[in-house]
Amino acid sequence: MANDPANVLFLCVGNSARSIMAEAILNKEGHGRFKAFSAGSQPAGAVHPLALDLLGRLGHDTVTFRSKNWDEYAGAAAPAMDYVVTVCDHAAADSCPVWPGHPMTAHWGVADPAAAEGPDHAKRAAFAQAYDTLARRIRAFTELPLDRMEADARRDAFRRIGDLA
Repeated sequence: MANDPANVLFLCVGNSARSIMAEAILNKEGHGRFKAFSAGSQPAGAVHPLALDLLGRLGHDTVTFRSKNWDEYAGAAAPAMDYVVTVCDHAAADSCPVWPGHPMTAHWGVADPAAAEGPDHAKRAAFAQAYDTLARRIRAFTELPLDRMEADARRDAFRRIGDLA
């Protein structure tokens, strides 16, 4: 149905920071047009505490977030995905999962803030930077007139968002 929200799955390896933040941002910024999910190919088992802290301070409800395997979204009972976005960072040698099926796909690589080293303020800055990058990209996505775009133009615009800093 045209009024149903589009389902968007954000994938990374650990599902502990980047994909969780993307899920939170889109569910808040999507204003009901989108329903975001997140998962990982090798879930860390827990959401990174600094991700939860940042999301909480920015007004996101963090109660339901958990690190989960992407298999949860591959079964027959799972919601059908319209868009799948990998947020792994190839430069950091992450191995991004490949999503089966026919959703529109894009890669929006973001440096893994969980890999940040150094003092606490440097780690927090890495999480803030990842959040800001994801927020800019998600804002660009939500501003696309998806319902008025031809499939090829929609796919190209969706993929180009990954080039935004």
